[in-house]
Amino acid sequence: MRLAESVAVVTGGGNGIGAALSRRFAEQGASVVVNDLDADAARAVAAEVGGLAVPGDAASEQGVADLVGAATERHGRIDLFCANAGVADGGGPEADESAWARSLEVNVMAHVRAARAVLPQWLERGEGRFLATVSAAGLLTMLGSAPYSVSKHAALAFAEWMSITYADRGITVQALCPQGVRTNLLDGTGETGKKLLADAAIEPDQVADEVLAALRDDRFLILPHPEVAQYYALRATDPAKWHGGMRKLQRGLA
Repeated sequence: MRLAESVAVVTGGGNGIGAALSRRFAEQGASVVVNDLDADAARAVAAEVGGLAVPGDAASEQGVADLVGAATERHGRIDLFCANAGVADGGGPEADESAWARSLEVNVMAHVRAARAVLPQWLERGEGRFLATVSAAGLLTMLGSAPYSVSKHAALAFAEWMSITYADRGITVQALCPQGVRTNLLDGTGETGKKLLADAAIEPDQVADEVLAALRDDRFLILPHPEVAQYYALRATDPAKWHGGMRKLQRGLA
């Protein structure tokens, strides 16, 4: 993908990976539309990159409609939509209904609603790109966080369905699946997240660099932590061994 003179929308763009993506895209010559629930953060990043801030809830139907409408009104089109906003609620079946609902709304339905909003213009033009920030949890799992794991598996499944369904119509779909990244989201996972992810955590800028490389070669899975590919292969080919290793980790946490 040629970012120069393209139009990129980034949800969750006020902090972390989203802010790093916004900066990288702007450096490459893209016009960036920054969305975030934190209006001040969205405006700060947009001002930094010379972009357009559209604060709001990118998980809601109205929020997505407002975002896509504002971006299209300003630039006439959207070339790249980054469904990057996410939440990381912990717990298992006992987690509150609100935690499960929030995880599914933000981590899954935000992607579905974004695709619904941008697909008409992309199918008409015969081109477009959808980047879903999923997580390695969508390929593997996240101990201590069933809502996060389940919703991220669903986000990956939706991205894969989109890729298969629309690839021959000019639309490229990619799934970004990092492990630990030094962001507010990682801080919010508490002691469990820190024990599992902190040692190998990378900076948001490193994730953004990997995304830039992936935009050039159109790979579906973007893995800033290369070892995730090995874990994913083991999970598929020897699930008993994989489960045994994960149970060992779980016992250590307990």
